[in-house]
Amino acid sequence: MSQRDGRDYLYLIWKSEQSRKQYVVGQLIKNGQFEFQYVKDIKDAINDGFTPLLCFPDIDNVYTDTKLFSVFASRLPDKKRKDIQNILEKYGLEEYDEYMMLKRSGARLPIDSLEFIDPILNIEESGKRIFFIAGVRHYLECKGDNCRNAVTVTRGDEIVLKREPDNRYDPYAVQMLDVSGHILGYVPGYYSEGVSRMLMENKRVTCHVYNVDKNKNCNECMKAIIKFES
Repeated sequence: MSQRDGRDYLYLIWKSEQSRKQYVVGQLIKNGQFEFQYVKDIKDAINDGFTPLLCFPDIDNVYTDTKLFSVFASRLPDKKRKDIQNILEKYGLEEYDEYMMLKRSGARLPIDSLEFIDPILNIEESGKRIFFIAGVRHYLECKGDNCRNAVTVTRGDEIVLKREPDNRYDPYAVQMLDVSGHILGYVPGYYSEGVSRMLMENKRVTCHVYNVDKNKNCNECMKAIIKFES
């Protein structure tokens, strides 16, 4: 799903601490070598507080290397760790591969607001994506950062997907509702176009609650899993 013209893509997502909005600020491409460049949301992200990475200062340049850029490789667990086999099993890997680890894990760190995601580029293929539901705090009426009394769904519950073409912020917006019709939140913007197009073309798309952690803050209390078939 993240391949186009024989090239494999990952998107770099940044979340603003001020607005809580997520931006697609860059893309990493694997095609015999590695390429990184800033993309569509970069200027809006900069206006919202994003600072270009020190090793990629020019937002108009395309950076290349024969191996995975060290700034990204350093975000991954050390392959010499004693528990590395457990980590590989967690992400469904048989051997240590930096790029696949980046794709499967997202390489998210507690020290910043960056994360890699596996984009949806080809809606004709089968696949699945697991992600935090966007906008939960606005629709579940969480109190402060605690979702303990607001979240009523649980792992495995069905989620209904509903396109919202009149959304003024995103014409591809997709609502996520429980079976009673209550809005839980939205498909994140970086997946909304792909999911919306699949729904428009009547692809078989199913969605369920993947995990609920009521002790997390309202931005990360609920994960969903979407599965789609060709």
